[in-house]
Amino acid sequence: MTTLDTAVRARQSLPARIAARLGGGVMRAFLVVVGLFWLTPTVGLLLSSLRDKRDIAASGWWKVFSHPAQLTTDSYSNLFHNDTVMESLGTTALITVPATALVILIGAFAGYAFAWLDFPGRDWWFMAVVGLLVVPVQVALIPVAKLFNTLGIFESTPGVVLFHTAFGLPFAVFLLRNFFAEIPRELLEAARLDGAGELRLFLRVVLPLGGPAIASLGIFQFLWVWNDMLIALIFADSGHPPVTVALQQQVRQFGDNIDVLASGAFLSMAVPLAVFFAFQRQFVSGVMAGAVK
Repeated sequence: MTTLDTAVRARQSLPARIAARLGGGVMRAFLVVVGLFWLTPTVGLLLSSLRDKRDIAASGWWKVFSHPAQLTTDSYSNLFHNDTVMESLGTTALITVPATALVILIGAFAGYAFAWLDFPGRDWWFMAVVGLLVVPVQVALIPVAKLFNTLGIFESTPGVVLFHTAFGLPFAVFLLRNFFAEIPRELLEAARLDGAGELRLFLRVVLPLGGPAIASLGIFQFLWVWNDMLIALIFADSGHPPVTVALQQQVRQFGDNIDVLASGAFLSMAVPLAVFFAFQRQFVSGVMAGAVK
């Protein structure tokens, strides 16, 4: 260590030296512990789904570490033969994919319009969209239920998709408008000078630049819709419910099928986890870009 380094360390206060030390291996070890602690419920659910229902009722999931013979795939075999739960996974996909795609598509068009197109009352309309962010979902349940009943889409998959799309759009428009507004004006003007119309400019320039923000929005919307239970419980078809409602019905109808519930819960959780990890890089890029801007 040089004389200069010694002098610098001598001038550092005790909190500064502690912070510098925590920025190294101690902080990394702490983050690893926090990550493992956060993953504990997921690991516990996975191990529970790989145990027999008698073992689940008799002891905790951590017993598999001392009795690995308890591990079995019978729970998943029973799950795949449970028509209600398997059909509910397909129903959930039929709700989640269109609701996510519509929010991204409409939100991107609206975000571009609010960011770069001039039309009467643009700022007032955007303020109205921002105001919708604070409207609780619970306030709209009864009025929307009456409206959907009048339109004949109450207790139907299109009704659930429409509800999630409507309540996902304010956040989508707000997020994408703010992201698109940070695109350099010179870049858009250069594209217009090259003869690009608004649609081509949107598809060829704005959308590629907004990829990280769109990916972040898609992940958020997918997770919200896939894990939703309140809207599905009220507006979905009771004969073809999403997976969250189907698992809740299994608890109400059968008290001893914890093996099916554990495996079904883990399978329903594995899908959004796979989506998140598949688009993790784009998600982090979108968050960091928003933080920098």
